[in-house]
Amino acid sequence: MQKVLVIAYYWPPAGGPGVQRWLKFVKYLRDFTIEPVVYVPENPTYPIEDASLVNEIPEGIQVLRQPIFEPYGWAGFLSKKKTKRISSGIIETKNQSPLEQLMLWIRGNFFIPDARKYWVKPSVQFLSKIIEKEGVKTIITTGPPHSVHLIGMQLRQQYDLKWVADFRDPWTSIGYHKKLKLLPSSQKKHKQLEKKVLNTADIVIVTSATTKNEFKQLTPKPIHVITNGYDIDYDGSAVLDTKFSMAHIGSLLSGRDPSNLWRALQDIINENEDFKDDFELQLIGVVSKDVLDNIYAHGLASFIKKIDYLSHREAIERQQRAQVLLLIEINSEETKGIIPGKLFEYMAAQRPILGIGPKQWDVATIVAETQTGEVFDYEAQLALKQRILLWYENYKNASLKVNSKNVATYSRKALTQKLVNYL
Repeated sequence: MQKVLVIAYYWPPAGGPGVQRWLKFVKYLRDFTIEPVVYVPENPTYPIEDASLVNEIPEGIQVLRQPIFEPYGWAGFLSKKKTKRISSGIIETKNQSPLEQLMLWIRGNFFIPDARKYWVKPSVQFLSKIIEKEGVKTIITTGPPHSVHLIGMQLRQQYDLKWVADFRDPWTSIGYHKKLKLLPSSQKKHKQLEKKVLNTADIVIVTSATTKNEFKQLTPKPIHVITNGYDIDYDGSAVLDTKFSMAHIGSLLSGRDPSNLWRALQDIINENEDFKDDFELQLIGVVSKDVLDNIYAHGLASFIKKIDYLSHREAIERQQRAQVLLLIEINSEETKGIIPGKLFEYMAAQRPILGIGPKQWDVATIVAETQTGEVFDYEAQLALKQRILLWYENYKNASLKVNSKNVATYSRKALTQKLVNYL
């Protein structure tokens, strides 16, 4: 078998969507005669953990570990809650305390490209020995954190290797980048590193067409789109919620706040007593205070069922039981290429998806092609309200469902086959 070295930061017991992508690729690579060797930190500071994912690591996979020094560890002594939220990418824009402003400024200007930068040098030293010993000819780095790509870049410069740089999210165009209080010199350094990585890698993989188009302006190197996907063999047999449940599963970051949706729900509740009795808004995951305050302001507090975190397995069960699955992205030019990983599990759950995001959002194309729901921009009002009412009427008639197509092309195994074609 061909050996491939996968260099990642997120690995079980890390929770959240970031760990899923390469856990699943590693699971299926052996089916295509490729033996992955995984390199991850020994003592990481994960904002979310999900011990159940440890059971999904394929038996016999070689996992190499080296210690990492992370400033998030000692910063937690100053403000554990705020440090955890910042490391998760949750940056509140309102009522920032002086401490939070200082932490953001330090994070943005002292730790470039990110706070895991101190893992780069010892990792290069350690992996140099592994590459020589194991005869590795292909390495893959996956970020964020984008400091992981710096490991790949230095190894590529030292050895005759093929280097594949996988970007689960963009670098300088991601939504929270502008919130890091960057000095002009820091912003310039980020852009220089981003361009250097893109032009040193042999192959660049991204998760959306928008990110591909952005990167094409920076490098002539081959760029391929491999989205995230699902790994669920579901037969549609779950017992649906008795309530008309609208479930959002995952983090609702500051800015993912569609006022027109909350307003539409408020209007329907005020106009329709049956809907008022039947409706439930399920918020499963971390929710920004900004978003919660706006939901409360629209009179929806009594309809909320809030759960801070579920294991991945439990989250999948909730998806399959919900009447409608809610997918929300920040309304900005920078986020139109963001395709949340949960979209594909939503599609596999066979429940209608209600998406709200920026105009020309890549998600809208996928949902339309697979006929798995409806996607609206933040300005939608009447059409959004009408869609909710139509689905509610179908719910009352016990006929709320989707007739999807081509969803199987987003299975994790099919996507691994796509990756192998590039390797």
